[in-house]
Amino acid sequence: MMDLSNMSVGDLRNLQEQIKQEMKKREVQEVQKAREQILAIAQSVGVPLKDLIASGGRGSSKGNTVAVRYRHPDNASQQWTGRGRQPKWVKEWVESGQSLDKLRV
Repeated sequence: MMDLSNMSVGDLRNLQEQIKQEMKKREVQEVQKAREQILAIAQSVGVPLKDLIASGGRGSSKGNTVAVRYRHPDNASQQWTGRGRQPKWVKEWVESGQSLDKLRV
């Protein structure tokens, strides 16, 4: 371990700059190593890298729709899956004192 207490401020700044440069160098090396590993894995399973990247690693997203959980009783076109922010119509419904359970499909 290096004894920093005996170093001058100038030497410490110099060391700090060297550390920054070394960190950048190592980050570049780690990214390159990760790319090589990913490419090797893709080749080992016979999947072209472009296909692996294009799917985002999740496979096909077709048919993965989320079921509607809430629907306005007077206007069936107003629907909500229950995910994300509440639509304006749901928020207004709840603020009017109505129960969210009354909208459940």
